[in-house]
Amino acid sequence: MVQQKSLYEKLREMSQNFWWSWQPEVTNLFRQIDPVRWTQLGHNPVLLLDEYTPEKLEKLANVSVLHSRINLAYRMWQEYMESDQTWGATHTGILGRRPVAYFSAEFGIHESLPIYSGGLGVLAGDHLKSASDLGVPLVGIGLFYDEGYFSQHIDLDGWQQESYTRTLASKLPLHPVVDAKGNRLQVSVTTRTGKIHAQIWRVNVGRTTLFLLDTDVTDNSAEDRELTSRLYGGDQRTRIRQEIMLGIGGVKALNAMGIFPNVIHMNEGHSAFAPLEVIRIRMKEDGLTFDAALRETSSSGVFTTHTPVPAGHDRFHSALLEEHVGPLADEIGLNHNSLMGMGRVDPQNPNEPFCMTVLAFKLSRYTNAVSSLHGFVSRRMWASLWPWRSEEEIPIGHITNGVHVPTWLAAQMRVLYDRVLPNNWFLRTGEPEVWAGFEQVTPGELWETHDALKSRLIAYARTRIARQAERRGESAETIAQMSGALDPRALTIGFARRFAPYKRADLILRDLELFAELMSDASQPIQFLFAGKAHPADDQGKQIIQRIYKLTQEPRFKGKIVLLEDYDINLGRHLVQGVDVWLNNPRRPLEASGTSGQKVVLNGGLNCSILDGWWAEAYDGSNGFGIGSGRTHVDQDVQDTRDGENLYKVLHEEVIPLYYTRDRDDLPQEWIKRMKRAVRTLGWRFNADRMVMDYASTMYVPAAGGLSCNLKQLL
Repeated sequence: MVQQKSLYEKLREMSQNFWWSWQPEVTNLFRQIDPVRWTQLGHNPVLLLDEYTPEKLEKLANVSVLHSRINLAYRMWQEYMESDQTWGATHTGILGRRPVAYFSAEFGIHESLPIYSGGLGVLAGDHLKSASDLGVPLVGIGLFYDEGYFSQHIDLDGWQQESYTRTLASKLPLHPVVDAKGNRLQVSVTTRTGKIHAQIWRVNVGRTTLFLLDTDVTDNSAEDRELTSRLYGGDQRTRIRQEIMLGIGGVKALNAMGIFPNVIHMNEGHSAFAPLEVIRIRMKEDGLTFDAALRETSSSGVFTTHTPVPAGHDRFHSALLEEHVGPLADEIGLNHNSLMGMGRVDPQNPNEPFCMTVLAFKLSRYTNAVSSLHGFVSRRMWASLWPWRSEEEIPIGHITNGVHVPTWLAAQMRVLYDRVLPNNWFLRTGEPEVWAGFEQVTPGELWETHDALKSRLIAYARTRIARQAERRGESAETIAQMSGALDPRALTIGFARRFAPYKRADLILRDLELFAELMSDASQPIQFLFAGKAHPADDQGKQIIQRIYKLTQEPRFKGKIVLLEDYDINLGRHLVQGVDVWLNNPRRPLEASGTSGQKVVLNGGLNCSILDGWWAEAYDGSNGFGIGSGRTHVDQDVQDTRDGENLYKVLHEEVIPLYYTRDRDDLPQEWIKRMKRAVRTLGWRFNADRMVMDYASTMYVPAAGGLSCNLKQLL
């Protein structure tokens, strides 16, 4: 007789798989156990359940009537994990025994696992979740940063301050990988100065698995024990050591666990050393020559490039490469010049540093940018790698990024979706006909739902900015003022992303007097919510933050402009679900794709954006707002001036009038039409299920089967 599991055991079991993080019913179960502690513990169910005994939880369940909900959630989870009726089962059978290995320097799964810094990591997390939902055989490979990225605080002078907090693996749903004898499995990477060792953690993300390498082991030196402590921290030496562990160590870890992938997918160039280790293995185990192993390995290599910004591509000088990759080069028969040539556009140029992106291109047959425009930019940017081809023939296609719908869709909005879209619509989010029913939502119903989400955002923002003021030691009067900041009735515009100069967070402030005039109309109030971090070494980005902070302190803008500190997944979730307008004004064409605005679309918000990245192929004139015409000027200052003027124009002539033109029921009917059109026309195109299906169909399956990719499908 099988013993029935207790409620506590069922919750504990579910807490060990991040599947719960995109199931609102399960998330709410954890929250209901203790809402205050749930928030204080960073939405971490492992920590929450640590505070309960099975008996104490049973008593709580009796009082709160949680029995049936816990049992239902547990059945849902079991059915999900056991189902083989998936898109992947039909379309990706060739990957069944040998999955895709998806390498990324960061993964944004949930705020309780802080091993991400921003868009690249969140995209990687969404990729894993959609692969899980679709049943595409895929494993993730990353690093465990026990101090993560930094926590951000703004001081009284408006300057960003960084701090780090160590996260204990035992307080997360991380499981050590062990060998046949029950000992923790370790791998090592050899350098000229010794070996670097790493243990392996397993993270369950629905049906997919993420493996994280961690160098905090006793076999390492004190320096190397700290190697994987921080994401994007340290100097160039730290960076290359992290990247050999991610790429070379990642392949070694997979082999040690008996996982032999059909496809190596490098999400950005950080993991480009991985194929070199595969080449070494093929030469050793299969007796192939280097050239033969290179051909075999690159034929199953997939590389996604994410940035047209030169600083986004890691480059290393000769001595660093020799120290860290020299031993591997010896094993595969490459002398130092040949190794350097693998990472150079011009292999014969001794002055050119080694570029990880160049290496990734050379070791991958399947390469893509992350939007249509980024594809054009990338082909031009890297054309010199294929000097014998015309620009149109450069073998870099594009698969536009998308977001994981269940993760970013507000629970209140999902109620509307469930009512007007087909049954089990969330299993078919990549099909346009599934979204057509959104037009059936009544205007009042949609506006009321959006209004509730906006009110929640305002309340959340007020609490955060009051706490920020208190932490800075501001007066009781100021803290009280901050508690009442923002107006739930005002047009609310959000801007939240990395504070890199090219993203131009301060473009709206280019003409401060015009901006003040725009903000001064009491009959049509506007308010701005800013959030984002600047890289610790980016003083320009910090200066932009400082400028915005100082404006928040000016009487004419106080309470109308707020700067929310420590941008993370949780803050991002509130923002994308509650704003009226999402502002994005990068310097075209430097925004490769962008995904935050796609999350806004799902929740009924409208985008107001430069025609760059995904918006260049999404905007149709009536599903949001476009800034400018997409033209660029060779003079950066002229371009910024032109874009600033166009931004004011679209706000003054389109956004504000449309928002405040109301019928007798106080509904902005034309605005609501745009909301509905945005969801209907963009929801199916810019979601992660569609993205992963594109990768599977045009890259993974061809790469696994040795078939040729039809580049025209991707261009």
